[in-house]
Amino acid sequence: MEGKMTTVEAGEVNRLRKNSLGVGAITFMVISAAAPLTAVAGGTPLGMLMGNGAGFAGTYLIVTLLLLLFAVGYVAMSRHMGNAGAFYAYAARGLGGLAGGAVALIAILSYNAMQIGVMGLLGAATAGLFAGWGINLPWWVWSFIAIAIVAVLGYRQVDLSAKILTVLVLAEYVVVLILDLTILKTGGDSGLSAAPFSWSQITSGAPAIAILFCFAAFIGFEATTIYAEEARDPKVTIPRATYFSVILIGLFYMITAWLMAVGAGVDKLLPSLQALQDPTTFLFGLSDRYAGTALTHAMSILFVSSLFAGVLAFHNAVARYIYVSGREKLLPQSIGVTHSAHQSPHVASVIQTVLAAVVVGLFAVLGLDPVLALFSWLTNVATLGVIVMMAVASLAVVMYFRANPSAQENALKTAILPGLTFIAFAIIIYLIVINFGSLSGAGGFLGVFLPALVLIAAVVGLLLAGALKARDPVAFENLGVPLKD
Repeated sequence: MEGKMTTVEAGEVNRLRKNSLGVGAITFMVISAAAPLTAVAGGTPLGMLMGNGAGFAGTYLIVTLLLLLFAVGYVAMSRHMGNAGAFYAYAARGLGGLAGGAVALIAILSYNAMQIGVMGLLGAATAGLFAGWGINLPWWVWSFIAIAIVAVLGYRQVDLSAKILTVLVLAEYVVVLILDLTILKTGGDSGLSAAPFSWSQITSGAPAIAILFCFAAFIGFEATTIYAEEARDPKVTIPRATYFSVILIGLFYMITAWLMAVGAGVDKLLPSLQALQDPTTFLFGLSDRYAGTALTHAMSILFVSSLFAGVLAFHNAVARYIYVSGREKLLPQSIGVTHSAHQSPHVASVIQTVLAAVVVGLFAVLGLDPVLALFSWLTNVATLGVIVMMAVASLAVVMYFRANPSAQENALKTAILPGLTFIAFAIIIYLIVINFGSLSGAGGFLGVFLPALVLIAAVVGLLLAGALKARDPVAFENLGVPLKD
């Protein structure tokens, strides 16, 4: 496919802001989407409780290694891409325009679902935080305030978002690392133990559910390639940011989960979690016990800022997928333009803002719970969608390099490892689908309909790509092709 056309022209009206982001900025944008404090305070205790207890730390290690294997092929192909469509571009160049169209719509669905779902948790957490200070407002008021702030930042230059996210993420890491060090120094409840990494602990309870929670905690790391058109020297920046992101996120989660288990006591961990009315308070209880209330208060505030950092990062990701889909004519071309001054995907940004406001408003009007419904339902749809896209990307890497042998990459990077990760992701997709009700709390019709949204999005994308092929064959052939400088 690359032999037919390697680049396409684009005027400044639909170009993103070039040379805006270095390795550090992209890494922080990606880590922000993974929302480290949110994952540690929210996802990890739930994964321990519903999954495999203390073995959750070992599960993080396994998932980190799998994602590093995925990154090998992902990075190898990134050197030949340079398109802000990321997964969509991979599918289009590796598997053809129809697959590209399907993945584009899955991406738009998934990142919207994640961003809007986290808006629910953000609203609830902010309401709880301010209620402690005597300000009592409904959760949806805080969600709408966040939507408005994100709308302004998403409309403007991407490097402004990157600077804000860098500060917030560094603060998140600092407070959790302080707690980690205090637990490490004291030896935890019963002394340091390597038991959480033993095979018996990893396979205890429900390891399949633990794996799914671990993957959910990493969602966002794959977004490095979304910023390819805005990166400085993308052929160097994107691979480095990808590996840095996986390693930093993985080590942080693994070590913190280990110390959380050690802090509570490996044998006492599950009883401690089961005794809590809200398992997401577990980390804050450990903070009170080992580091003191001052750190806990700081952590409570940063938990809210962590959620905000996540919704801002996911907003940027969604906007770029919508923008590229418009620029390449899958969606109306009026969407695929950038701001004359900020060179941001401002139209796509506004569309995402409106979608978020409509869905949050709908859940508020219906009186649905912002955490058990809005957050849980939508983020699990998003997790499924992103893992489907990772499976497709793995297969696309294999097919792309098979069709382009002149690319001069070795078979381990372009065939063996991507092939193995494709199989692994296919198994994980199966596990998510059969466990969706347990994971999301959505029973009956919703337990079937919600995961089916990913399939529906794929079919819609396939039809849009087919329609483009019929009306504009040249544009169809150029789906996912990098822009000329």
